[in-house]
Amino acid sequence: MEKMDECCSTQLIDGDGTFNVSGLDNFSKAVKLGECGLSYAVVSIMGPQSSGKSTLLNHLFRTNFREMDAFRGRQGIWLAKCADIEPCTLVMDLEGTDGRERGEDDTAFEKQSALFALAVSDIVLINMWCHDIGREQAANKPLLKTVFQVVMMRLFSPRKTTLLFVIRDKTRTPLENLEPVLREDIQKIWDNVPKPQAHKETPLSEFFNVEVTALSSYEEKEEQFKEQVAALRQRFQHSIAPGGLAGDRQGVVPASGFSFSAQQIWKIIKENKDLDLPAHKVMVATVRCEEIANEKFACLAENEEWCELEEAVQSGPVSGFGKKLSSILDSCLSEYDVEAIYFDEGVRNAKRQHLEAKLLQLVQPAYQSMLGHLRSRTVDNFKDAFDKALKGGEGFAVAAHDCTQSFMSIFDEGCADAAIKQANWDTSKVRDKLRRDIEAHVSSVRAAKLSEITAEYEGKLNKALSEPVEALLDAASSETWPAIRNLLRRETKTAVSGFSSALSGFDIDEKTLDEMLAGLENYARSVVETKAREEAGRVLIRMKDRFATLFSRDSDSMPRVWTGKEDIRAITKTARSASLKLLSVMAVIRLDDDADNIENTLSVALVDGTNSNANKSITSFDPLASSTWEEVPATKTLITPVQCKSLWRQFKTETEYSVSQAIAAQEANKRNNNWLPPPWAIAALVILGFNEFMTLLRNPLYLGVIFVGFLLVKALWVQLDISGEFRNGALPGLLSLSTKFLPTVMNLLKKLAEEGQKPTAPGPQRNSALESNIGNNTQVHSDSASSNITTSENGVEHSSSLRQRHVEMN
Repeated sequence: MEKMDECCSTQLIDGDGTFNVSGLDNFSKAVKLGECGLSYAVVSIMGPQSSGKSTLLNHLFRTNFREMDAFRGRQGIWLAKCADIEPCTLVMDLEGTDGRERGEDDTAFEKQSALFALAVSDIVLINMWCHDIGREQAANKPLLKTVFQVVMMRLFSPRKTTLLFVIRDKTRTPLENLEPVLREDIQKIWDNVPKPQAHKETPLSEFFNVEVTALSSYEEKEEQFKEQVAALRQRFQHSIAPGGLAGDRQGVVPASGFSFSAQQIWKIIKENKDLDLPAHKVMVATVRCEEIANEKFACLAENEEWCELEEAVQSGPVSGFGKKLSSILDSCLSEYDVEAIYFDEGVRNAKRQHLEAKLLQLVQPAYQSMLGHLRSRTVDNFKDAFDKALKGGEGFAVAAHDCTQSFMSIFDEGCADAAIKQANWDTSKVRDKLRRDIEAHVSSVRAAKLSEITAEYEGKLNKALSEPVEALLDAASSETWPAIRNLLRRETKTAVSGFSSALSGFDIDEKTLDEMLAGLENYARSVVETKAREEAGRVLIRMKDRFATLFSRDSDSMPRVWTGKEDIRAITKTARSASLKLLSVMAVIRLDDDADNIENTLSVALVDGTNSNANKSITSFDPLASSTWEEVPATKTLITPVQCKSLWRQFKTETEYSVSQAIAAQEANKRNNNWLPPPWAIAALVILGFNEFMTLLRNPLYLGVIFVGFLLVKALWVQLDISGEFRNGALPGLLSLSTKFLPTVMNLLKKLAEEGQKPTAPGPQRNSALESNIGNNTQVHSDSASSNITTSENGVEHSSSLRQRHVEMN
């Protein structure tokens, strides 16, 4: 590659048809071609070899193309920038069309050069000699045929190009005379060029603007030549303006795409492919707009402001997010528009849309994060505001509605603030998710509040019913279940009224409200039923307690003393009847007003029929031999007939001991009251003991010995608790006394020995001390023995009588 510093010229295509890519890129940078947009023009020149093309260009555009003589080799295509012409004008000097160096392939390169020139040039100079005009075999005719054939045979539809015929070495013949002849020759050539069917009648003016100018001989009339060239030069100033020399500019490639466009055109020409310039223009626009779009996308991806915004939105919502991001995207798209404005509009817009889609795809995750933060923050703020409203006493339904509307509006405002004007993204899904989250929280709180209120009133019912029902069942009378029913109705009515008022703020539909009130009523009923079942499980204990209370206490609730005058049978029957009454009350649940015959059935089967059981036949009907009560459903049964019979049998067994103890106490009391022996025994004692009695009268010392012996025996009696030992039987009593007799005697002797060692005192005092000591010991052992006596009524009474007698004796 050779380069001329004065005009920045470079060889674009060498003689072998090789395109100088690097040279063109360097040239474009040197002349700042990329900054020109559409404000540039391309001029090329064709003509025979050594026809003065380079000389004309150097004078006309002040370039410095190397002028070639007839003996130099082929030169290809050169490119240079015209000096001091606005707008920027590029000029191409094509190799001569009749060079002998190429031999037989000269027409191929000639056509390729002509095709290339027509594809990239706005103005094509046809350099021709004046003496060739009107000649049949003029050297320019093959050139024109080549140009026209290129247009027609290649179906080449370029933009309308200006063909400026420059007549060199003009003679004295005026231009007005030369131009018609030249135009006639051009028309003939056009008419004779084979055309496709679609262009058979297409005029030459459809493809070309034909202009003609003439120049004097440079060698013979140099000054005149220069004046004419200077005048022609003025026609290239502002050549692209409307009415200018450049002609149609609709298909022009922007300056930044000229290098790529020229490369692709020459590549396709060399590959001998058919061309369609509009398609080529689209291709160039596609490539360049794609490159620009990729550059802008990469710039935005690395944009500092965008990176900071993307990082900030990861941690939380960003105020003014949509405005900031829209500004960044606007700036990026505006830069694209500035650089791609001169390319094909359809391609430019398509690539812009593609770039916009890629940019939106890049920023969409950040936008979704922003919406996610807005939704989360709105939900959290809603929960706080909703809880605060409820604590402030606001009605649940009103608080839920107002808070929901308020925070949905806040979310909508946040979405509007986050909206990107370049995108029309739908936020309905996120909004629906927010509404579902809010509704779920409201439902959760609503369920918790309703559960809390329900539990509160259930607790009140439980407290109001459990203990009173238990007390009523414990009393077990004919009025027990009517009293329970009245209690249940009263407390249920009160609870339902309060519960209904508490639910009024929840905006509950009538059906649901009725169901909840019915549920509370059922709960109250279940409390009573549960308590009744619990008490039914303890019915045997209750029966025994009632029997013990009525049997062991009189009408004044004082403990009975079985003196022998009481009618134990009547008392037992009364106590058992009361226990049976309790059993009949506890047998079934009577929360409805349905009547039953359970009490009579139990009385006949268990009390009235007891005496006649022996007379019954084995095959007779037993009313309690069943697992259900007549006319009573199983759900209301607490104790089945069979269970009642079994409980009664167990009850009688466990209470018979108390009855037998009472009977034994009566008999013991009777024996204790008859302390004198029978009369016959008294008579026998008087008759048989007369001699002994007289002996005692004759010797009073025996009386003292007998008295002392009596005291010792009495002390032993009390300390050994002989009557208590024999209470459980003769044999156990003897065995117990045999183990306690000797230690008790030794203890008494020890006490007497201790008394004997004390200082001598007057006789009466010593005897009193001995008696006192014996009495004290007797009292101590008596209390000790009485603590081991059983708690039965008979035993307690016997122990008390012993202590009373001992006190009287002392």
